[in-house]
Amino acid sequence: MTSTAARPTDAPRASTAPALPLYAMHLRMLVIETLRVPIAVIGTMAFPALSLLFFVVPNRAVAEDPVFATQAVLGLAVFAVMVSALFNLGLTVAENREKPWDPYLRSLPLPAMVRIAAQISSTAVFSFLAIVPVLIVGAVATEASVSVIGLVAGLVALAVTSIPFLLLGASIGYAFSSKAAIAVIQVGMFGFAFGGGLFFPPQLFPEWLETLSRFFPSRHARELTLAAVEGTTPELWMLAGAIAWTLGTALLALWLYRRDEGRRYR
Repeated sequence: MTSTAARPTDAPRASTAPALPLYAMHLRMLVIETLRVPIAVIGTMAFPALSLLFFVVPNRAVAEDPVFATQAVLGLAVFAVMVSALFNLGLTVAENREKPWDPYLRSLPLPAMVRIAAQISSTAVFSFLAIVPVLIVGAVATEASVSVIGLVAGLVALAVTSIPFLLLGASIGYAFSSKAAIAVIQVGMFGFAFGGGLFFPPQLFPEWLETLSRFFPSRHARELTLAAVEGTTPELWMLAGAIAWTLGTALLALWLYRRDEGRRYR
């Protein structure tokens, strides 16, 4: 007698579907979902550019000096990526965990890395959109200058050094509720911004703060992006710090994801 019930071997087939099409579909839907709330996108893009317009442009000693102006624009470009990564990804993950739709998605035969990669990629898209207004204000209202090759190299360096911020945002989202995540992100965002030299050049820091800032991912991102733009060789501590933060936040995000999954679905 032949049974029409699904065989045990049928279940795993759904999980072996090609990951790339699933990733592309999730990425597309996440981008569309974000665009449905235009004010969130506009706010993320406007804040760093307004900071440049209000705090750097009026300071003629900085805005009219090509070296200082370029460093200020790069610092706020890193800040734009960091803010978008921490807020967009951190709050999105935290809010999704509180919705009934998220447990349903996790019950589907979909590799967890596909969803995580799509969330990170979607946030990265809007993070780099936030750079555009900063570059426009810097080009129009300051004496900042960079070659085409330097600009491309700087964007590549910024893309690589933004990974710890994305993973840290995901970690915050999996570790805290949405209300708590907002407070943690705000404290971390301004701490990294000021301590990493994104608002004030590290050369102006007292010695103890300059030493401490070398352990911040924002300082690594700033220095490596600046080195890429200027075509200089980065120092070892910059590379070592960026690698350490990338590996550390990746392990942290993975551990928190599995801990959250174990608490809610076991």
